[in-house]
Amino acid sequence: MPLSNLNEEQLEAATCNRGFNLIIASAGTGKTSTIVGRIANLINNGVQPKEILLLTFTNKAAAEMVQRVAKFFGKDVAKQIMAGTFHSVSYKLLKELNKNITLKQPNELKTLFKSLYEKRVFYEREEGINPYDGGYLYDMYSLYLNSNEGEGFGEWVKNKNPDHELYVMIYEDVVLEFNELKKKYGYANFDDLLTIMLETLEEEEFEFKEILVDEYQDTNPLQGRLLDGFRPKSLFCVGDYDQSIYAFNGSDIGIISTFSSRYKDAKVYTLRKNYRSSKPILDLATKVIEHNERIYEKNLEVMRTQTNHKPRLLAFNELFSQYHYISELISQSETPHNEIAIIFRNNSSADGIEANLREFSIPAKRKGGMSFFDSVEIKFILDMLVMQLSHNDMMAFIHVLEHGKGIGKAIAKDVFDALIKLGHGDMFKGLFSPDQDIRNPYESNKVKNIQLGLFDDFIELGSVSKFKDCGFEEAFLGNPILKHPKLSVDGAKYIYDFYLLLKHLRRSRNPETLVSNISSSMMYSKIKEILATKRATQKDGTVNVVQKTKGLAKINRKIMLLKNLSRNFNDLSKFVNSMILGGSEMSEGDGVNLLSVHASKGLEFKEVYVIDLMDGRFPNRKLMSKGGSIEEERRLFYVAVTRAKDVLYLSFAKYDKIKKLTFVASLFLKEAGLVKGDEDEKIAGDPQI
Repeated sequence: MPLSNLNEEQLEAATCNRGFNLIIASAGTGKTSTIVGRIANLINNGVQPKEILLLTFTNKAAAEMVQRVAKFFGKDVAKQIMAGTFHSVSYKLLKELNKNITLKQPNELKTLFKSLYEKRVFYEREEGINPYDGGYLYDMYSLYLNSNEGEGFGEWVKNKNPDHELYVMIYEDVVLEFNELKKKYGYANFDDLLTIMLETLEEEEFEFKEILVDEYQDTNPLQGRLLDGFRPKSLFCVGDYDQSIYAFNGSDIGIISTFSSRYKDAKVYTLRKNYRSSKPILDLATKVIEHNERIYEKNLEVMRTQTNHKPRLLAFNELFSQYHYISELISQSETPHNEIAIIFRNNSSADGIEANLREFSIPAKRKGGMSFFDSVEIKFILDMLVMQLSHNDMMAFIHVLEHGKGIGKAIAKDVFDALIKLGHGDMFKGLFSPDQDIRNPYESNKVKNIQLGLFDDFIELGSVSKFKDCGFEEAFLGNPILKHPKLSVDGAKYIYDFYLLLKHLRRSRNPETLVSNISSSMMYSKIKEILATKRATQKDGTVNVVQKTKGLAKINRKIMLLKNLSRNFNDLSKFVNSMILGGSEMSEGDGVNLLSVHASKGLEFKEVYVIDLMDGRFPNRKLMSKGGSIEEERRLFYVAVTRAKDVLYLSFAKYDKIKKLTFVASLFLKEAGLVKGDEDEKIAGDPQI
């Protein structure tokens, strides 16, 4: 049984009385085993699996815990546990209540938000103070939803930056229009799932006997309110304040630090035995993190004695010498590539190391940058699938059409609105059997409001005669959407390819069949050609033929991966929603792991390189000036270092010859005792212990 494998501290926590319990679980202390043990204890004591709610930071973590429960109680019991992230659990519960929700990735709705924002004109401007751009305002609104304490968006913006009070009325109106459009089309991004769930909990009650929360230190105020919205009778929260690293997303370390005062008769348990890292690695991590204020006391005990490689400091005279030397070290390492991680604070660091690894023919997979599902080639296929589920999905339509030559987001939205009008509310009808009595589907209905930055934008119709020799079907040639004055011949041909593909796809609902049909279509072959050419185009405008061939091969590998994923599903809706909810957790390929510190969270590797440890980069002073803190940067360093089990390299460089920047060693290297006085003047590649 899971309980028999626990040490004394883990067992005490896992079998504690029901109520409000906080478990402080430092890196490598076996928090997953403790959570699984707790679930086993609940089931053994008569709690039904369906009465257990498990909230985790990733869906992958939830799945692993449920699988471990299944080993002891069987799959039929384990699958009854409601488990997943705050977002995925909210989605499942809302679906159970038959709520009409079309789930969208945050970046998809950012496109919609920006299209609304770009219609605004800021006539009154404060000297030297420019309004936020649309993308930044969207990110601010997301942060507001996750971190506000009950105030309105306008008030929140003014508190953050009083200089923007002049623009607040337009900001608020863009948000209002954005939310109205989302409601109209049933769209919800991850933030919306939580706000809708919170509203739902005011009327609905779920009978969970205990709620378990993993990575509790990264809970934000919105998630905290949602947790309380469930009106829990028993809470089992597991976390480590030293690993709270998501303040930029609104997480509040105050939530874990005030647990004892917020919940009556709360109990705090501490797991002290570390099973992951060697003593030298853990000693270094502890030495640095102890510069942060101690919220709950803990003295970690190292359980591993079989290895004693001391962390090594590598100091370099030049930035790219660092990347080259590390790549050379890895090429000589006997550690399997998938057991090696290079961890970085900034994406620019990853670009440099990735290029050098390629020179040594070392395979690498990168996580913490663009998701597999955010790549255009995969997003295109998923958007086509979304339109099979919902004909009127505006965002999917815009994302597919904007790739056509001369189309872009603005014309794509105009065409969508026209098709809705021509189809009397159904985009497919507007495309395949338009109402010919509507002569001007592009007539504007917007109301002028100068105070809110809105102005009339009437579109005069264009001629369709230029499309007569394009070889279009008669039915398509007669569609009034072709009257858009800015639509080019190339753009019309692209829309025609879209028209033919949609006709073909209407014959199937099977995920694998649909993915195959889309990826083998004429339209998709043009998309692949556009992308591969663009990615192989050099600075002088010429196309590198070898890179283009490699680019096409890479696209085809991604398609094969998506096909393999689709084979696990018979239901198209479940497949699409699974890809959206779990997309950010996937990394592609095999090889050395290139990870941002945030992406490395919860993982462990035999050999770890933490690179670019220069003051300014790590800690990142720029982000600190925008509301971060040295304490959070120190927690990021702690997380990075404690990913290592056996071998740890820490590296920094003194000069960037491309940007002509001079660096000094990171504060954290000094706090670790690895750099003292003029020791940071050591020559490149000289390992220091």
